[in-house]
Amino acid sequence: MLSQICRSGCQSFTQRLLPWVQSTTLSRSLGSGCLRSSLCTHVPSSNMDEDRVQPSATGHVRSWSNIPFITVPLSRTHGKSFAHRSELKHAKRIVVKLGSAVVTRGDECGLALGRLASIVEQVSVLQNQGREMMLVTSGAVAFGKQRLRHEILLSQSVRQALHSGQNQLKEMAIPVLEARACAAAGQSGLMALYEAMFTQYSICAAQILVTNLDFHDEQKRRNLNGTLHELLRMNIVPIVNTNDAVVPPAEPNSDLQGVISVKDNDSLAARLAVEMKTDLLIVLSDVEGLFDSPPGSDDAKLIDIFYPGDQQSVTFGTKSRVGMGGMEAKVKAALWALQGGTSVVIANGTHPKVSGHVITDIVEGKKVGTFFSEVKPAGPTVEQQGEMARSGGRMLATLEPEQRAEIIHHLADLLTDQRDEILLANKKDLEEAEGRLAAPLLKRLSLSTSKLNSLAIGLRQIAASSQDSVGRVLRRTRIAKNLELEQVTVPIGVLLVIFESRPDCLPQVAALAIASGNGLLLKGGKEASHSNRILHLLTQEALSIHGVKEAVQLVNTREEVEDLCRLDKMIDLIIPRGSSQLVRDIQKAAKGIPVMGHSEGICHMYVDSESSVDKATRLVRDSKCEYPAACNALETLLIHRDLLRTPLFDQIIDMLRVEQVKIHAGPKFASYLTFSPSEVKSLRTEYGDLELCIEVVDSVQEAIDHIHKYGSSHTDVIVTENEKTAEFFLQHVDSACVFWNASTRFSDGYRFGLGAEVGISTSRIHARGPVGLEGLLTTKWLLRGQDHVVSDFSEHGSLKYLHENLPVPQRNTN
Repeated sequence: MLSQICRSGCQSFTQRLLPWVQSTTLSRSLGSGCLRSSLCTHVPSSNMDEDRVQPSATGHVRSWSNIPFITVPLSRTHGKSFAHRSELKHAKRIVVKLGSAVVTRGDECGLALGRLASIVEQVSVLQNQGREMMLVTSGAVAFGKQRLRHEILLSQSVRQALHSGQNQLKEMAIPVLEARACAAAGQSGLMALYEAMFTQYSICAAQILVTNLDFHDEQKRRNLNGTLHELLRMNIVPIVNTNDAVVPPAEPNSDLQGVISVKDNDSLAARLAVEMKTDLLIVLSDVEGLFDSPPGSDDAKLIDIFYPGDQQSVTFGTKSRVGMGGMEAKVKAALWALQGGTSVVIANGTHPKVSGHVITDIVEGKKVGTFFSEVKPAGPTVEQQGEMARSGGRMLATLEPEQRAEIIHHLADLLTDQRDEILLANKKDLEEAEGRLAAPLLKRLSLSTSKLNSLAIGLRQIAASSQDSVGRVLRRTRIAKNLELEQVTVPIGVLLVIFESRPDCLPQVAALAIASGNGLLLKGGKEASHSNRILHLLTQEALSIHGVKEAVQLVNTREEVEDLCRLDKMIDLIIPRGSSQLVRDIQKAAKGIPVMGHSEGICHMYVDSESSVDKATRLVRDSKCEYPAACNALETLLIHRDLLRTPLFDQIIDMLRVEQVKIHAGPKFASYLTFSPSEVKSLRTEYGDLELCIEVVDSVQEAIDHIHKYGSSHTDVIVTENEKTAEFFLQHVDSACVFWNASTRFSDGYRFGLGAEVGISTSRIHARGPVGLEGLLTTKWLLRGQDHVVSDFSEHGSLKYLHENLPVPQRNTN
């Protein structure tokens, strides 16, 4: 019954509106300021009608349009503000405040229509999710100014304009327009515009004009509160504004004890948010948020989270180009709302790259603008951790190679000495993950005594190979007499390594970062939180022996991976360790930060017609069955056509059956079989389990073509006794790792003798394949001269370029 009433109510409303929309050329009306009709929804100012529509009993299906929609189950007891951004997605009632700079054009005369349309769309999306949205908007003065200016120009006599001369016409001045008159002329047009925009999403809107006096009169406050609740109950978006046509000038210091005075739309939004017990107030302006010093100054940094009491450390600049308040007024209003139990975010609503999704991003908990919180985290923010990692990494790089090696040796000792504590923490992770993680992920999560012993051995290998890694001279050139150039290795800077279900990754990556002198930010999966915590504590204990404890940081805050990928001023390289989906997500989210890694590990093995039966079977078993969840596990087996129905082929199939490997037939392989296994859905699949695709090829060249078309340039293998065929394969397959008669599982930093790896890279720049210590270094140039200037080398100068290659110091291989 309710949906029928709601649909008919909105249909009649839409029918009333459509003739106006159809008969009015919107652009012409907005351009001339000639919107004569006001579409303000009538709001009762006293008692509500007794025969109003009651909400449905379930509360799950709401209809106020032709299209019913399902609401998101949102419930929250108002009282305390949200402590973390990640909780904002639970906000049920939201106020969005649009500042003058957001609503108006750059010339301050007229509205920014494209920006407004985008904001209306975002508000409509959230409203249709079942949230209760309210707008506090500026713009009436700017809209009225546009309208009145146009009216003044049109009122000039054409005859007077012609007789005045062209030059005088150009110099014709438009009188200064009084703000209240502009507001009176602009309110109806502004509301009509909002009505037309919201109607496109089958949402009704209603206008409410208030003044400061309305909040001081108890009866008016109750009426306002009742009106707003009634509108929200009927799924109508209230659009609230100060009645600038009659509002008196703001009085300084007019705030009452514990109550904010409505001087502008910032204070109005805060007062409204607290009065209506809203969960979230979003304040959109023309700056990214709150900075620790005026935006644009050299040292200005965006404050991610602002806490009450921090305002003493902030220097406020001038106010916005339009509007009555500046950032100081916004902060004051935000803190007052926060004290009243409403969370607040101040963000940029004008930036063309973010304004189209800024509101929805905030509600989704993304790191946008400045979030006001009453709960200070126990530890440092991720930005502070990034700065500590940068500073600690630079100190680490200045240590002697022996000192860095000593830190790594000490960490290796701690892994064995503190074995019991590590395994106890890992047991907690495994117990909590039981039933939530798939078997392959549980295996990655698990630590054991043998794993810890292998880790310790690998770390000692890294320590031994790190003796001359940083500062090694790669090239020396004598540019001219007494002018010598050197190219030397240096750390990359700060690394961000994001890993899933792999606590053993933490000490490996930490040791490589220490050996290469890099600062390190680690973000592990929550499924390994106990293991990661103790391994990080042991890492910092090892770093402390030379006073560089802060060089390696573990991010324990609720930072989303996407937010970490935006810290382009703190992070120099991102290295993801996890599923192909994780790698793809990070590659997509990273803005301005290079990502080293591979999105998929689709490894191939081609069994040639001249292969050994026992050798081929043994290699296939090890590559597929030894650890199927690894990125270097075999995923596609290519069989030469001549091997079909031979003992070699039968033995491979029998082995796979014994190992319980599920076989997917490629198109050509399926065509040879009467009763074939399930045909593969895609030849470009990474199974990560005991599943394998088998396909038939006619030659080594066809195998290479298949690998290039469907592979991921990770690791590919040929099994053959023909050396010429093998060399052809090795030289022509364009992958990071190409093997002959060896398991794909050898594609690993430890097995390559690198000690460990931060990952396997399939990119073609900087590092490729298993990335060990060398892949975490870059270079810089050192030039040593004696008062050399470029003009000395000109055509008539006294010096000539020599460009002589000089011997490079021999690398210590002991």
